[in-house]
Amino acid sequence: MAKMHTKRKGKSSSTKPNRTEPPEWSKISSEEVISIILDLWKQGISTSEIGMILRDRHGVPDAKLITSKKITTILRENNVALNIPEDLTNLIVQALKLRKHISVNKKDVHNKRSLNLTESKIRRLVKYYQQEKVLPRDWFYKPETAEMMITR
Repeated sequence: MAKMHTKRKGKSSSTKPNRTEPPEWSKISSEEVISIILDLWKQGISTSEIGMILRDRHGVPDAKLITSKKITTILRENNVALNIPEDLTNLIVQALKLRKHISVNKKDVHNKRSLNLTESKIRRLVKYYQQEKVLPRDWFYKPETAEMMITR
């Protein structure tokens, strides 16, 4: 199936194996994984980067297999998670960078289109998160106040 705003197809990639329990070579306990996650979050590292650090430095194949909870759930249980989901935050940061670029380069029509597409993705994602009750119904994206929304 084609992508939303381009005529190209999506790229295929490998899938993770179906596992219900951690592999036998992984000897780290769930309490250790939770403490590592909280320490990395206090250092200002995002949840996707935390997963990569767990995999690369600590030999954790999947935090959900060991703790039976996702990283965001662990952060939410310890009352340190962000109000806005990470994918929405990344799109807002991208839109802010594009707005800054367009304010300097006023005739850059390609990036104006890119800004329109990015803000369209933001609105679509906000609608989804409102339906899933991750964001409140009265939450909406305003480019003027976007920078204040993404700060921790």
